[in-house]
Amino acid sequence: MTESREPIAYRVESKMPDVAVTASPADVKIEGYIGARIAKNEANRLKEVDLEPLLAGFRHHPGVQAWVGEHIGKWMHAATLAWANTGDPDLKKKLDYAARELIKTQEPDGYLGTYVKSQRFGLYPDADWDVWVHKYCLIGLLTYYRFTGDKPALACCERAGDLLLRTFGDAKLREEAKDWTDAAGLQNPESKSPARKSILSAGTHMGMAATSVLEPMVLLYRSTGEKRYLDFAHYLVRAWDEPGGPHILSTLLSGAGVNKVANGKAYEMLSNLVGLCELARVTGDREYLQAAENAWSDVVKNQLYITGSASHGEVFHGDHDLPDAMGYNVGETCVTVTWMQLNKQLLRLTGDAKYGDEFERSLYDHLAAAQRPDGRQWCYYTSLDGSKPYTDETCCCLSSGPRGMELVPETSYLTIRRSGHSYLAVDLLETSSARLDVGGQEVKVTQTSKFPARGTTSLKFEMAKPAEFGLIVRAPAWARPMRIEGATESDGWMVVPPRRWRSGETVDVTFRLDSRVVAGGPANPGQSALTWGPFVLAYDDLANESLGSPVRYELAGSDADPTGFGLTFRVALSSGTEARSATFVPFAEAGAGGSRYRVWMRAAGSPNPFADCVSLGCREERSAEGNVEGSICDGDPGSFVVTFDGKPQTEAWFSVTLPEPAEIARVVYVHGQSFHDGGWFDASAEKPRIEIRESANGPWVLAGHLEDYPATTATDSHGLRSGEAFSLKLAKPVRAVAIRIVGKPGCGDNPAQSFASCAELEAFSR
Repeated sequence: MTESREPIAYRVESKMPDVAVTASPADVKIEGYIGARIAKNEANRLKEVDLEPLLAGFRHHPGVQAWVGEHIGKWMHAATLAWANTGDPDLKKKLDYAARELIKTQEPDGYLGTYVKSQRFGLYPDADWDVWVHKYCLIGLLTYYRFTGDKPALACCERAGDLLLRTFGDAKLREEAKDWTDAAGLQNPESKSPARKSILSAGTHMGMAATSVLEPMVLLYRSTGEKRYLDFAHYLVRAWDEPGGPHILSTLLSGAGVNKVANGKAYEMLSNLVGLCELARVTGDREYLQAAENAWSDVVKNQLYITGSASHGEVFHGDHDLPDAMGYNVGETCVTVTWMQLNKQLLRLTGDAKYGDEFERSLYDHLAAAQRPDGRQWCYYTSLDGSKPYTDETCCCLSSGPRGMELVPETSYLTIRRSGHSYLAVDLLETSSARLDVGGQEVKVTQTSKFPARGTTSLKFEMAKPAEFGLIVRAPAWARPMRIEGATESDGWMVVPPRRWRSGETVDVTFRLDSRVVAGGPANPGQSALTWGPFVLAYDDLANESLGSPVRYELAGSDADPTGFGLTFRVALSSGTEARSATFVPFAEAGAGGSRYRVWMRAAGSPNPFADCVSLGCREERSAEGNVEGSICDGDPGSFVVTFDGKPQTEAWFSVTLPEPAEIARVVYVHGQSFHDGGWFDASAEKPRIEIRESANGPWVLAGHLEDYPATTATDSHGLRSGEAFSLKLAKPVRAVAIRIVGKPGCGDNPAQSFASCAELEAFSR
């Protein structure tokens, strides 16, 4: 007997019904470019995950790491959506095992975490993510229940939810909850359990980690109909305004940006907003929706990378503060996925195409870029300038990335009600198919697309009998003008009015698909990027070895000539004196082989600060390998390296070797980054010195000292700023093959070690 993969209807209906109703993943099949990525996500990641390490911390407390318990819930969430989409029996078997084994570990009082009893639900050292872990267990098990109907999974969620209710609360919640009996059979929690405490007392990042349990608590209410879970959800929102709380709702409703909310931690904040959307849906409170929309507008205007992710160092910073280099820890994959979840929520609640546009941007660019093309590994951070540190070591982002991919099928097709009429909505222009209930009748839509090579697609409708409905196709800015016979553009959608359709009818869609130059704006002044449809393109060093460093060149025009379905493009560049042709690839594919890449290029006509630089892209070395990936001769002051090895260093140096001798008149050193335990040169006895080597095997010769370097000491960086530059003008030009900077490294607050950092070491002929 074929197992149903259709979602179970919630017991509690929405008071703010979705304007756009997503398709069931069981009824959608996606092919094409993104379909291949989704398939590899299931086959090479989700099916290959070893579940035993993910379950170990639940079986034997404590777990090996504070938030190790989040991974099984994240995997179950992604794997359930993947199985619902494909029906793969092997994945289902693995999924059933995960659910069964996780439920077995639940303690009689409902505890479903990884900590010892003396360190639960508090901010203990290395044991301060207990509620967060419960949140992801709830999300995983509730998703599993929704698509399988497994009652033990739901009962497990009730017991865990009731434990949270017995543990946390305020006076109002205690009054509301005084008469209920929980799933563990405990009545009147006031007398049966210790006095409840604020949930902020168990939540890092000003409580945002713990209060983000809001999303599964609302879903638990919708799945069971038990009002106590809704009461607890309201309590979580009230807790935001407790002393020391994150004040999420009040701050966003005041018009302040996301960087003014709590400590600006992006992942946790966005997680709370996803939950707030669920609460808006079930309560009808439009203030909750307004706060989420305000946050969205601020992110898009001030915090969003061109590739559809946000934050560096996992935090929202000042407006347009969007550095691109690896050293800044750009675009945490958890942030990318949660941003996509928020866009999906807002698309459902409002039907506004702009949310589909941003979901798409994140999908084709930053999410796909974080995934290794074969699906086996993911990046924690994915910079726009650097290389990709793919990993299969268990971490939050390795577990989050697959969830993002599995959001796509159910978001690809929707049904929308407008003015009393039903519309079938197409949100993805890939070859795909779906079955949807449109106005009470099942309609199968099959899309045959030439995307991403050409801007044409065709829709075919099949149904048991003629049906009346309208058609809506999302028309993002990159695809306009979009043309469909009989359609008009309205608020980002192409709309075909309701009419009677016969089975077998087709609709042809044509849309713009070409390359465009995007100006860098306030975040990247004097720079430009190139796009192809929704794809942000990148210069990949591996494909352009004969050209050298990309900072030598400017984008010479907007034309990119695609060379095939593999999505490689020939792009015209200029060095100022000659035209060159380079190979660009989608950001999602760049660096897949370990090479460096770059999204932002110098804008046409902008000054070239490296016109006389002879050291770009040359061989670089340092006195110790360090633990930061970057470069000191890539022209990017945001990319840096260090000599850190945990040991004291009497001397540290960084060098650049040219392929052949060149005339050097000026040397520039750019400081990398100061840390609490070093990262600078100690200038108390001697300023950092520049040395040159005139021949390949010749001695290092002193060229001079960086006299403009500040008066640092071993413990004081003297206010050195990341990217701050210092230069040495040689008394007369010297023909040399190598340069280096040498000095005594600082130790900061840890005298047992010392190290230095360097962002750039550049040699100029003038």
